[in-house]
Amino acid sequence: MSKQSQAERISSGQGFIAALDQSGGSTPKALRLYGIEEDAYANDAEMFDLIHDMRARIARAPAFTGDKVVGAILFEMTMDRDIDGTPSATYLWENRGVVPFLKVDKGLEAEAKGVQLMKPMPDLDTLCERAVAKGVFGTKMRSVVNSANPDGITAIVAQQFMIGEQILRHGLVPIIEPEVNINAPDKAQAEDLLLAELQAALDALPADQQVMLKLTLPEADNLYLPLVRHPRVMKVVALSGGYTRDEANARLSRQSGMIASFSRALTEGLSAQQDDAAFNARIADSIESIYQASVAG
Repeated sequence: MSKQSQAERISSGQGFIAALDQSGGSTPKALRLYGIEEDAYANDAEMFDLIHDMRARIARAPAFTGDKVVGAILFEMTMDRDIDGTPSATYLWENRGVVPFLKVDKGLEAEAKGVQLMKPMPDLDTLCERAVAKGVFGTKMRSVVNSANPDGITAIVAQQFMIGEQILRHGLVPIIEPEVNINAPDKAQAEDLLLAELQAALDALPADQQVMLKLTLPEADNLYLPLVRHPRVMKVVALSGGYTRDEANARLSRQSGMIASFSRALTEGLSAQQDDAAFNARIADSIESIYQASVAG
């Protein structure tokens, strides 16, 4: 498994990154949208079996290949499981041509200074070692900006880059994700503050290191173009953040150099009750629309 070929797939490949990393807190909602109610499983183990079945079904879909899906973000339990008898990360890269990433954060702290920092990750080094052993290329970690508080936004970027540097030491490429809440009343001002903090943090990185950024689709089109062009940035990807797929695609298509990394917007319209033909047709339509929006900018 060539790290260089994976880096090239991400940096120059045409397509988007699928976010298949629903955690324990968001899995019931994801299953409900997929047509599986909470009375269909008795405990967390059964719940995670069901969500893995959904993710495996997506990964096996004929349209889910590196031609249009350049990467996929996995939940830790997905990384530890198999798809068709092959470890998930290996299956994605060797069978589908899709670069595997791993969600590493443990959720969010309570809001302070208008932001939600990430909870502590005391086992991060061990998790990174496991990810490397399983052929994972990079990681993803999410924190949230809820308002344009300068102190909070400074803190959120500092935390992201501090942990990002820890991840880089393992040879993994971190996706830094300071999400701006799409319902923030001062979203545009928060994005201006975030841009300045991200630029300063990127400028401070060593010349031989690169990170990726996962950002909310901005109010001002091409606001993040300086980040797209920054030499320390491998790729800037966009989260859907609660926008419908149509709205997220429309916004994304106006951003130069950004590609999608959608979760709920990718799985919108998929159902456990669909037969394989209907399921594969629906995921193909989703992939095509998100791909077109990703390459339009």
